[in-house]
Amino acid sequence: MKKVSVIIPCYNEEENIIDFYNTISKVLIKSNKEYELIFVDDGSRDKTKELLKKLKSKKNIIIKSLILSRNFGKEAAMYAGLKESSGQYVAIIDADLQQDPEYLLEMENILDEKEDYDSVALFQDKRNEARSLKFFKKAFYKIMNSISEVDFISGASDFRMFRRNMVDAIVDISEKNRFSKGIFSWVGFNTYYLPYEAKKRNKGTSKWSFWKLFKYAISGIVSFSTAPLTISTILGVLMSFISMLYLIFVVFQKLLFGIAIPGYPTIIVLILLLGGIQLLSLGIIGEYLARTYIETKNRPIYILKDKYEGTGKKK
Repeated sequence: MKKVSVIIPCYNEEENIIDFYNTISKVLIKSNKEYELIFVDDGSRDKTKELLKKLKSKKNIIIKSLILSRNFGKEAAMYAGLKESSGQYVAIIDADLQQDPEYLLEMENILDEKEDYDSVALFQDKRNEARSLKFFKKAFYKIMNSISEVDFISGASDFRMFRRNMVDAIVDISEKNRFSKGIFSWVGFNTYYLPYEAKKRNKGTSKWSFWKLFKYAISGIVSFSTAPLTISTILGVLMSFISMLYLIFVVFQKLLFGIAIPGYPTIIVLILLLGGIQLLSLGIIGEYLARTYIETKNRPIYILKDKYEGTGKKK
């Protein structure tokens, strides 16, 4: 009987943990496989940790709870779960019940029947989001696919299931600045993409603000492309060329026609333009340097504070 590990990153999910646990337990009992549910508490400030300690294992369902020492971010929480998993199949799902656990059984069947595929990834064919957010997400995927060496499927989520060999490859990539969607593609295994429609959040509010999504997008671009550095160089060369042309134009204008050279307005515009490009270029370089600096520190991706099994007993 195959063992399936299901990783559930949690951050301030006290309102959803019990509902999620009851829902997923009912779903998984339908299957004839053995499961381990790996809850990863990512430094929650509410009662999430206390609730996780009380969860009990059921028939064919083993419960593990990993308690991180502080909030390291969802990327680190997913990595912790992947590293601690032991199943032949390993899945990732959110605790807010927007991702229906029923899809886990469908993903299992696909991997059972299609041996050529190493993972199944769910993507949102239709998004129940504001138009502005849809626009920015669509633009992000277009930019990533145009500048990155790996392919990004628009709407693809972290709701996935992997074979063991793919999980091992992902865990071997121990970089600190993680962008999992890119890593999942970069390792190069065959992925089956399955459309799904996300439900409304069960309780509480989303932890992802527009600013956090924007920072996450920047992280993805910097992690999987050096194109911004190239663009910065091209802008520098282009502005130097334009400046030389303008200089020649001004000299000829003065010598041949005796036209007064525009003064203050031209200087101010050029200073602002060139200053803006310089600051943009420095910011781009700074993003890469900051990530290099963090990587060279060689700090752990996460720190595990406690681990509980089944009845809340420490392991």
